Amino acid sequence: MCSEALVGDNKPKEVELIAGKEYYYCQCGRSKNEPFCDGSHKGSGCEPQIFTVEDTKNYHLCLCKSSSNMPFCDGSHSMYSIKDIGKKVKI
Repeated sequence: MCSEALVGDNKPKEVELIAGKEYYYCQCGRSKNEPFCDGSHKGSGCEPQIFTVEDTKNYHLCLCKSSSNMPFCDGSHSMYSIKDIGKKVKI
C-alpha cells in the first residue's frame, strides 16, 4: 500500500480480467480510469502494481487502496464512508 494513496471509492469494482494479460492497477487512488492506472500517480510517491490473473473471469478489484490482498478486494472498504472518498487512506 502506498502511504500517499487516496481512497478511490468505498466499494470494489467488478471487472472481467483476461488470463495472462498484463494489467496496471492504480495504487494511488487518483486515476480517472480506476481501478487501472492512467499515470495520475506522478509526483505522489505511488507506483502502479503490475499483475496478471490465471483465469479469465470477473474479479472484484480494490478501490479503497487498503486491501491486504491488492489488487483484489478483501472487504477493507467497510471502514470507509462516502465522505472518505478522495481522502488519504487509513494505514
